[in-house]
Amino acid sequence: MSLTVTPEAFRLAQAFTISRGSRTEARVLTVRVTQDGATGMGECVPYPRYGESLDSVAATIAALPDTIDRLALQTLLPPGAARNAVDCALWDWQAKHGGTPVHRLAGLAPPQPLGITYTISLDTPERMETEARKHAHRPLLKIKLGTQGDMPRLEAVRRGAPKSTIIVDANEGWTAEVYTDLAPHLLRLGVALVEQPLPAGQDDMLAEIARPLPVCADESCHDRASLAALRGKYDLVNIKLDKTGGLTEALATRAEAQAMGFGIMVGCMVGSSLAMAPAFLLAQGAPYVDLDAPLLLSEDRPVPMRVQGATLYPPDPALWG
Repeated sequence: MSLTVTPEAFRLAQAFTISRGSRTEARVLTVRVTQDGATGMGECVPYPRYGESLDSVAATIAALPDTIDRLALQTLLPPGAARNAVDCALWDWQAKHGGTPVHRLAGLAPPQPLGITYTISLDTPERMETEARKHAHRPLLKIKLGTQGDMPRLEAVRRGAPKSTIIVDANEGWTAEVYTDLAPHLLRLGVALVEQPLPAGQDDMLAEIARPLPVCADESCHDRASLAALRGKYDLVNIKLDKTGGLTEALATRAEAQAMGFGIMVGCMVGSSLAMAPAFLLAQGAPYVDLDAPLLLSEDRPVPMRVQGATLYPPDPALWG
């Protein structure tokens, strides 16, 4: 088996900003697994929030043994970006080598088109309102908050998109006091869901207050092992392949989360269509599908995922799966 890791960058259509910083390109690692005349591909986005870098993740992948399968991979590497890229590449290799699509290998129904969110990144209220007006035709908008002056931003987006359903993502940027003050206003402005209002590990307060506004765990949710600690604090969990360490664990995490009564959001880091393709399978049936990264790019893979309006369509097998 030949396993290669290649760093790549894809320009964004405009700067993308959250409470932790901004970026103008998606910097990813592409993994290719080749054996018996077939090549499978996977992608990951190393994330500094979890102590990852392009170099550290590439080194971890390069140190793997020459022969590996998905089952062995789950114990060789911990959850995270490195395992994700290799796991997804192995799924793709198995599909291409055997001529069987990944959904069938995983025992899933054929994937159907999905309605997706569109994310408005953190900016001035004026610019966020302008962006909201451009996308007011979309049924579901996600807005990045989590810094000083969030109320004017939220009010500006609501003015710009009066009919859209709004999700707010604070990216751990609020304190318990700030969130308590903001919560009634979020309800007043018709926010449907708030994502990770408090820092992971500092979110016990969520178990002590009423939650008329559903709360979704993102940075607090990684894989199945993280779910038990979220009970009583969160209503939904945001499952991302770069956190679970690939599609294999993500499917298991989704099943266990649903059995525990959590609602499901499927999200992504800012990557290319190659990262969205396996997440698309995971997102089937989820009430919130946050896989809008292809809409944020000005360049993508040679065979990108197709988006029409707010609908994301299944990937072409030439891309993945």
